[in-house]
Amino acid sequence: MDALIGLFILSLVLIFLGLVWRFSLRWVVIFENERGVVYKQGKFHRVLQPGSYWIYTYLEKVQKVDIRARFITIPGQDVLSSDNIGVKVSVAVNFRVDDPFKALNSAFNYTESLYLILQLELRDLFGSTPIDELLAKRKQIGVTLLEKSKEKAAELGLALLSADIKDIMLPGDLKNIFAQIVNARNEGLAALERARGEGASLRNLANTAKLLENNPALLQLRILQALESKSGNTIILSTSPEVLNFPSVTTKK
Repeated sequence: MDALIGLFILSLVLIFLGLVWRFSLRWVVIFENERGVVYKQGKFHRVLQPGSYWIYTYLEKVQKVDIRARFITIPGQDVLSSDNIGVKVSVAVNFRVDDPFKALNSAFNYTESLYLILQLELRDLFGSTPIDELLAKRKQIGVTLLEKSKEKAAELGLALLSADIKDIMLPGDLKNIFAQIVNARNEGLAALERARGEGASLRNLANTAKLLENNPALLQLRILQALESKSGNTIILSTSPEVLNFPSVTTKK
């Protein structure tokens, strides 16, 4: 009888230990696009790489962090250029989580913190650059913004991959002024090209005249070609008799 009671108690103990083990351990899977930050008794313990792990739930807690690259867009920011011209600019920034521990512990929300950093750097950059340079070096401004924000983003555990200026919108009256400037510039370039074309034509005519003057036989040959290709037409030539001294030619009728 005592043996049965002992066996019963042992069974209860084993069942209890099994239940404790079952509910105190948790099977955690970390996917390729994730990292797991483990806290043990409230303190940072380690970062889990992709794989499967047993976690002791009474002492450890896991927070998963997505490390895939993502975009953040800063739309329609009203900023002043260095020459006090107000413009509205929007920016697209590509980033990813580089240090999961910093991303979770350096700020309450690392995306909002990055948004604020980019806003401040954008205003500072535009405030130190004149409007004509902003419009002419749009791509370079994105590169400069990326370089200026990289260090502060790294403090949040983030890596900036790219920054591109999407739009620079001017006020209506200023937009009309710039449109007039662009039209005037295009008209000036067109006039310059026409002048270059006319100059090239004049140079060609001068070179041809000099060539015929030095080689009268070329003019005779050209006249013969003209007579050969024409029929029933009268050709009037104004030149010296010496140049026209070529053998008789029967024209087509």
